[in-house]
Amino acid sequence: MKRILMGAAAALLLGGTANAQIPAFPDGALKDGKIDLDSPEGALMAMRKVQCSLIEAKPVTYYWFGRAFSRRMGERDKLLFHVEGMNIRTCTTVQDEERGLGYKMVSRELLLYKDPKTGEVLNTWENPWTGEEVQVMHVANDPVNHSGYVVGRGGQPYSFAGDVLDDRFQMSFTVPLFYSNPLASEYQEEIGGTYHATEMFNFLGRTDELTDPTEDTTDVAVGWARMSDWLPWMKMQGRDGVIYMHTAGRKVRDFNDMSETMLNEIETHYPDYKMPPPVNDNRKNVTSWMYYKRVKEGTETLPDRG
Repeated sequence: MKRILMGAAAALLLGGTANAQIPAFPDGALKDGKIDLDSPEGALMAMRKVQCSLIEAKPVTYYWFGRAFSRRMGERDKLLFHVEGMNIRTCTTVQDEERGLGYKMVSRELLLYKDPKTGEVLNTWENPWTGEEVQVMHVANDPVNHSGYVVGRGGQPYSFAGDVLDDRFQMSFTVPLFYSNPLASEYQEEIGGTYHATEMFNFLGRTDELTDPTEDTTDVAVGWARMSDWLPWMKMQGRDGVIYMHTAGRKVRDFNDMSETMLNEIETHYPDYKMPPPVNDNRKNVTSWMYYKRVKEGTETLPDRG
């Protein structure tokens, strides 16, 4: 049996917005009674439905699971972990003087590393290359926010970032990451240490749901893959290679439509992740490397797993 969340937060998650109304659509967003994917306004509304909901501040949750592997020159890839993740988010309407109408998405996300043999959430892990037992630091990034506007980056009109295949739509995003590593020195250009990763997303769903103006959100299947430098807590000591993850998931209809493992983790160790951040959240986005640094510096505390 899955846990049923109790209290005020649960009431909002499980139906507190049931009586909320979809705000009026902006001019140009609709055509022939459907959301117009060919107009900037319609494409923006469609993306908001994919990401979260047209209803202001309605919580929406994505959930995914898969596996993580190593890759090093001259050796077979190793299955390192099973992984399981979630992101709880919400959207609000914003207006920018230069970019016009838009939405802001605020979110928190977890990623758990699990023993591939037992499925247990790991507390420690024996590094197969060094033999050292290290403490596992699961991803707990808060916040992870972004925004979109009718006027896109570079001044171009916002456009639908996907393909419509009759009754289905699909979107693919590749996000190359290359930026200063918060754990490295100020001389990264001289001696290296720049953080290097790539994230790859696929979103798939039904076109009729996406373009239906009476539905505030749309069912979405998601694929997420990530290739990056070794995780800092692995303590790989400069060894060559990368870690890559391959997962699949969905936007869940109900917060409780996640695994018992994830629900237990949230209930026991990450209670803030029952709700997204407030819509006026203006904090800087957190990465797993920033989170690691905060833990090492003592400004964040890891959950006590006994």
